[in-house]
Amino acid sequence: MAEHVEGPAEVGAEMDYNEHEKTYSMFLAGAKYGTLHIVTLLIAMAFFFFTPAGFFSSLILFVLLSAIGVYILR
Repeated sequence: MAEHVEGPAEVGAEMDYNEHEKTYSMFLAGAKYGTLHIVTLLIAMAFFFFTPAGFFSSLILFVLLSAIGVYILR
């Protein structure tokens, strides 16, 4: 059975909270912008498959929506 220990269970070095906060903010930015690009990709794919516009029109739509989304999310 596990022993009951008073205080923290780990015995390693102390946490570097500044580095932890930087890593977490980078994770949030990656999740935010990754979600943006996946949503814009799905919109551009729907535009390509369900309209007679073609590939280049959907590519332009993807680039425009991505640029607008990045501007809004900043």
